[in-house]
Amino acid sequence: MSGAGEAALREAVKSALRVVIDPELGENVVDLGLIYRIDIAEDGAAVVEMTTTTKGCPATSYLKEAVESAAWAVPGIAYADVRLTYEPPWTPDMMSPVAQQRFGR
Repeated sequence: MSGAGEAALREAVKSALRVVIDPELGENVVDLGLIYRIDIAEDGAAVVEMTTTTKGCPATSYLKEAVESAAWAVPGIAYADVRLTYEPPWTPDMMSPVAQQRFGR
């Protein structure tokens, strides 16, 4: 896969992840800054590294499964693997400017 093809798939996955809404905050996981990395392999496998707002987040399983489903639904993605991390810890500063504005930051 060319660099441009990989970049286009990465952007398509990122766009698809915007439909995943954190049920506690009512905002999508991309704008909340919960998506740390999206890698696309030569074979079309996507690896998404994400976090939650807290380690004990009750929505962790839901968010992880929803991110996997949304990524896998992108044409050209053959498989999606979602990896959870808490390094670095999430902070509200990681939100997009639009999300920060919605939360009054």
